[in-house]
Amino acid sequence: MKTRLCLTRRDALLSLGAAAGALALPAGAQTYPDRPVRLVVPFGAGTTTDIISRVVGEGLGRELGQSIVVDNRAGAGGTVGSNQVAKGAADGYQLVMGTVGTHAINATLFRNLSYDPLKDFAPIALVGYTPTFLVVAADGPLKTLADLKAKAAQGQGATFASAGNGTSGHLAGELLKARLGGQMLHVPYKEGGMAMNDVMTGRADFMFYHPAAVLPHMQGGKLRALGASSAQRSAAARDVPTIAEQTGSDFDLVAWFMLYAPAATPAPVLARLRQATAATLAKAETAGKLAAQGVEQRPLGPDAMDAFARSEVAKWAALVRQSGAQVD
Repeated sequence: MKTRLCLTRRDALLSLGAAAGALALPAGAQTYPDRPVRLVVPFGAGTTTDIISRVVGEGLGRELGQSIVVDNRAGAGGTVGSNQVAKGAADGYQLVMGTVGTHAINATLFRNLSYDPLKDFAPIALVGYTPTFLVVAADGPLKTLADLKAKAAQGQGATFASAGNGTSGHLAGELLKARLGGQMLHVPYKEGGMAMNDVMTGRADFMFYHPAAVLPHMQGGKLRALGASSAQRSAAARDVPTIAEQTGSDFDLVAWFMLYAPAATPAPVLARLRQATAATLAKAETAGKLAAQGVEQRPLGPDAMDAFARSEVAKWAALVRQSGAQVD
């Protein structure tokens, strides 16, 4: 009887401990998700980040059994939407699609950034990355990277367009100038589409831009790609050589997209989100839609994502300082 009483008491204590552990979790974490999840896109509708977010959100919603509501919160280089999630409730119901801009470049570009890209967020998944293409007017005089190098060395040099100061396209141009030498004048535009139009008409000599935007014009005979910005050739255009292989340098810059939650999000909720997002990205339908945007996948675990993010902040910091770009 004594032994049985001891066992009963121990079982009761174990049960109480388990119950206490469950109660220690935030109330919402125990049934997560039990309502729609908001996915903040820190850029406008129709942008590459928006398109990718909607592709991922559609599949993630099916995995979680809840709607994913895409919320475009554009402004100030993606800082408005990113800050909103950083300072918002850490309950898994508000996520953000971070980019190389919002979570790497902005760390140095903005003098007084309202959030810390590393400390204020927990990574859920590296959705993928995309190289940018160095493009020129298809009917213009620049046919090769050697032609561009020669023009930069002559007269007034070459001009390169971008979607704005401190953007990945601007910084890629600065790195190219350092690798090729000569004179290259940066011309920032309010948005990438305007810059691309001026490259096609010859008002600017070249620009770096993402595959989703330039591939239709490459295929339509309006733009010519002289190189890819990544270390390996882009799956979207295997015939375009990388700048690294043409120059023998370590030129390796890619745009990327990473899904984040606020840093204090409960571990069980993060685990659920990571599992569901991994399952979404593994589906052929999702992978196909991302590939159509020039996005290539590179699955990483939580520790590897953290290491990747830190290395990217350091890499782009050097380029921002080199360019002299700064936002107050």
